[in-house]
Amino acid sequence: MTDNTVSTVTDIGGGSCCGTPAAASGLGVGDGEAIREQVRARYADAATRATEGAQCGTDGLYGDAEQGELPEAALRASLGCGNPLRVADLNPGETVLDLGSGGGIDVLLSARRVGPTGKAYGLDMTDEMLELARRNAAEAGATNVEFHQGHIEDIPLPDASVDVIISNCVINLSADKPSVFAEMHRVLRPGGRIGISDVVAEDHLTPEQRGVVGDWSACIAGALSRTEYLDGLTAAGFTDISVEFTGAYAESMHAAIIRARRP
Repeated sequence: MTDNTVSTVTDIGGGSCCGTPAAASGLGVGDGEAIREQVRARYADAATRATEGAQCGTDGLYGDAEQGELPEAALRASLGCGNPLRVADLNPGETVLDLGSGGGIDVLLSARRVGPTGKAYGLDMTDEMLELARRNAAEAGATNVEFHQGHIEDIPLPDASVDVIISNCVINLSADKPSVFAEMHRVLRPGGRIGISDVVAEDHLTPEQRGVVGDWSACIAGALSRTEYLDGLTAAGFTDISVEFTGAYAESMHAAIIRARRP
């Protein structure tokens, strides 16, 4: 028989960067604006601390060669749970969009891979992160990048305008994932694809149990289960969907890579 007991986790992979350890918050999906403010405040603080020289990044997600391509401040503010570029298979000339681009690490790495004929967009809601990302892009000499302020539930780009969507441990932070999936489908060109990293729960873990393990800004309470991810992307119109666990994140929670394609 499966043991569905869970315990609160107070310090988990990347969840308590530069701030108070993550704990259960009591917020649910109906508290959308409160969740957004909790997330904004946590990552604004992380951006400020990274700018001041604090190490907020998650170790081991990027190889030595990738780290060598980036400004130090971008590495300090890398708060993801994986490396989406290892699954996105970017090609020269493509247009790529990073949802929740933070300090810009994945945008800058994407810009190198799509080359001067391609484009890399970053989308983030946090003023402090956008300021840091634009500074990092200038330091890196990246000319084919563009950062936008906005929400991943309402992407400020035209229909069918990007080839690839990446994201690094951000979709779990949204309180309205159906809107995120619908927006991803809208802005992708036909045949476009997603290659994202996220935190995903095992199917037996209920939403209430996820809230006990950790809060929204720690990438726990808002994480979907594997089946919920598959069903959500299918409902939005995606095909060729896969959710692959890649490592433990918290009790019954995993870092995962998610792939899908717009027909």
